[in-house]
Amino acid sequence: MDAPELENIEVDLFVQALQRRHGYDFSQYAPASLKRRVQLLTEQLECKTISGLIERVMHEQQLLPRLLEGLTVPASDMFRDPTMFRALRETALPMLASYPQINIWQAGCAHGQEVYSLAILLEEAGLYERSQIFATDLSERALQQAQEGIYPAREAQQWSRNYQASGGNRSLADYYSARYNLIKLDQRLRRHVTFARHNLVADGVFCEAHLILCRNVLIYFSNPLQSRVLSLFSESLVRGGFLCLGLRESLDYAPSSHDFAVFDEAQRIYRLTNPPERQHP
Repeated sequence: MDAPELENIEVDLFVQALQRRHGYDFSQYAPASLKRRVQLLTEQLECKTISGLIERVMHEQQLLPRLLEGLTVPASDMFRDPTMFRALRETALPMLASYPQINIWQAGCAHGQEVYSLAILLEEAGLYERSQIFATDLSERALQQAQEGIYPAREAQQWSRNYQASGGNRSLADYYSARYNLIKLDQRLRRHVTFARHNLVADGVFCEAHLILCRNVLIYFSNPLQSRVLSLFSESLVRGGFLCLGLRESLDYAPSSHDFAVFDEAQRIYRLTNPPERQHP
């Protein structure tokens, strides 16, 4: 048996150990991406083999947050893909403005950069006071950092460019303070944000939403898991609600695609036109 095949067996055993010991199921994640992340965790935690990592999974409960952070890739930027934020600003938000209350679900919020981008967008559209953002992630560590809203100052220049390209009409610096090579976002941006842990693999509908953003998360899932998550989103949205995916993601081949109409194909924004039948207690 060659080394790559042996590693594939080890990855399968790692997934089983994580599920049976801690209850987290990564069996439906895209195999190649999952293997790369397990290999990286093995190196970072100074294990000689993935089998050595499995032993630590079984016996070191305190290692779990580090494992989840490494496996879920919590990475983002403020106003990432600014043309998508411009499309939200110019076309979707004016339509959502007709609702007395706007619920937004940011699924897979990572370290919170897109959450604060949304808050700024809503603030500038005059909609934030009647909006509620539910920001969820699998990783408790990522959620903690998101709530703090503190980031390296070196990111600010690129984020400012993204903000301007998204149609921002102020300076991004108006929304943060800088100190000790760090920037801290204005705590007022969090006044209508609820951070909570949610597992897209296993958990159900989180809220009734008018807008759901889940960007660059599905690319790490297998096709069956993508279909499950997209069905969850269609069950969560109100009729006419919007779904935003990453620019490399699509509804094209998902069973739930018939629930949606394309709103902006280039920016991967869809609108729920055919809600699935809800189950009522």
